[in-house]
Amino acid sequence: MQDDSLQAAVVGAGTMGTTLAKLMATHGVKVTVVDTNPKVLEASRLSVGESAAVICFTTDLEVAKSADFVIESVTEDVEIKRKVVAQIESEVADTCIIVTNTSGIPIDDIGSAMRVPQRFLGTHFFNPADIIPAVEVVPGSHTEAAVVEKVCGWLKRWGKRPAVLNTCVPGFVANRIQHAVMRECLSLLEKGIVEAEALDDIVQYSIGVRMALNGPLCQRDLNGLDTHLNIAHYLYADLEARQQPAALLEEYVAQGRLGAKAGQGFYQWSDETRTQHQARERENLQRIIEIATQHAGGDKS
Repeated sequence: MQDDSLQAAVVGAGTMGTTLAKLMATHGVKVTVVDTNPKVLEASRLSVGESAAVICFTTDLEVAKSADFVIESVTEDVEIKRKVVAQIESEVADTCIIVTNTSGIPIDDIGSAMRVPQRFLGTHFFNPADIIPAVEVVPGSHTEAAVVEKVCGWLKRWGKRPAVLNTCVPGFVANRIQHAVMRECLSLLEKGIVEAEALDDIVQYSIGVRMALNGPLCQRDLNGLDTHLNIAHYLYADLEARQQPAALLEEYVAQGRLGAKAGQGFYQWSDETRTQHQARERENLQRIIEIATQHAGGDKS
């Protein structure tokens, strides 16, 4: 569905900001991308391809004055986000909805300096934002219900599946689950129980393929809650429960093994293998999402 009458601005022209602008432009939204760095803006313009013809790129935040909707998508730093949101609010009308695209920072912390916090909320898009359907919608303590409803309506028209949180917690939902899984994975590696490639195979081709079709709670229903409870009784006490990041992770980061962007993480990466992997991932994600949507069939009732 097209949103031809909607005017939006994205502040921050990094990877997420760029894909957010592409998403909205694809659905007819008049989008402006704002960033203080001209080189970053140019990279964003090149990245969106054909969509660049209908997206405005500028270093001037003042162009957001006429926006109905502004997404802040700068670096994941609470002080920077708070400052940028305050700057946005100083430019836009009081009727403009302001959203922070954060992956886990408490919404009230980011919006603490706002004059009208009732029109402010969080949306956690997942990379690549123009493909992954789910969006965590996170109201702050002052957010009006009508604002949540309006943002969810826009997201649905853009092909997204908004999931509203009842309470804002650090990391929201997805990152809490992801970090819980990674805590156990890193523990298994540190203890020498399994090698990295074997661990990835186990998760990808068992839990992973099932999760594309059923969420964890639906999968437990299908397996039987009594079975899950019986396993939980003997397994929970042996699961990793450390309160600090794994020593292995600290070691890798200290060594500069930051992952694909650095050429090495758990695996070795060249520019070519990284580019090829990311291209295949985008293509196959779309196929997986199509299959998952068809499988869901609308309900479990």
